[in-house]
Amino acid sequence: MSLNLETPALLLHARMQQNIARMQQRLSALGVAFRPHVKTSKCLEVARRQLAAGAQGITVSTLKEAEQFFEAGISDILYAVAIVPNKLDHALRLLRADLRLTLLVESVAMAEHVARHGVQNGVCYDVLIEVDTDGHRSGIAPADPLLLDVAANLRGGARFKGVMTHAGSSYDLRTPEALAAMAEQERSRCVDAAERLRAAGHACEVVSVGSTPTALSAVHLEGVTEVRAGVYVFFDLVMAGVGVCRVGDIALSVLCTVIGHRPDQGWIITDAGWMAMSRDRGTQKQARDYGYGMVCDADCNAIAELAFDQANQEHGVLQWTGAEIDLAARYPVGSSLRIVPNHACATGAQHPFYYVLPQDGGAPRKWQRFSGW
Repeated sequence: MSLNLETPALLLHARMQQNIARMQQRLSALGVAFRPHVKTSKCLEVARRQLAAGAQGITVSTLKEAEQFFEAGISDILYAVAIVPNKLDHALRLLRADLRLTLLVESVAMAEHVARHGVQNGVCYDVLIEVDTDGHRSGIAPADPLLLDVAANLRGGARFKGVMTHAGSSYDLRTPEALAAMAEQERSRCVDAAERLRAAGHACEVVSVGSTPTALSAVHLEGVTEVRAGVYVFFDLVMAGVGVCRVGDIALSVLCTVIGHRPDQGWIITDAGWMAMSRDRGTQKQARDYGYGMVCDADCNAIAELAFDQANQEHGVLQWTGAEIDLAARYPVGSSLRIVPNHACATGAQHPFYYVLPQDGGAPRKWQRFSGW
């Protein structure tokens, strides 16, 4: 493939649509609503395709995302990071503009603060409580008495809406059996939390679970009302290492250009360093460590003999590991390579837009993405 693009450039393949369809069809078959996490793409064109496939609302990781997608007409948004006081005025502006915004808390102090802020400003915030179902990150354990205390303080200017969890430890798993077990753990513990709250007299409308690995591995989702997942839309090498996709399912890559050689070291130097790929080395913990990404030719065919283990800010250092060849002759200055990323979210965050590759081989379109908070 010959693309006349200034590099490094973030390329998006049409197989993204297959990834969208796969996830939506699976969750529809399991009888739950799907609320995709748009932090992966941060792109309206991608989110529109997810909604067109059947998604019901979106999940965001920043209030800037909520604002951008709301301005584009998406009005049902979950902000899935625990809210803090210095962000409540921003949330208030969005609520007053008629966004159906749901917030997240995990402490009594913040539940009280949200409720007080709502009363002071004449609004009522919808709020989920974050539940920890795997010890991976934040949230309240399902059996912790704190869970009921937090719910009890969501009154007046705040309405307790339900519970939410994220089994992020699923990224560390490698077998279908382990993934299915984690999906069931995520489901059952979150449902248990909801049942404890209901038994204490709290209406628990929403039971929200999800990660890409567990969403693709759950046997059933009884008691769950919605699932969230994000990286599935592009997939990446970490997801391939987990076993929930093939390398050929990955829709994202970075086009780069050879800018020099170090024959004495067996190096090819490109213009895609860690600023183009991110510092994420997530495959280090997996059976196959791809360094900063999997090196491919311009048509995205893997080049097994090129390892990408070194990177500077704007320089990628590719190490030739095969039989001795003339690297400058095989990969001359100005020639194109593509790098498949370890972590689609992190690599995407390094770029202002996607070049969308058409299936017919025509000129790529440009889709804007945004960053920041």
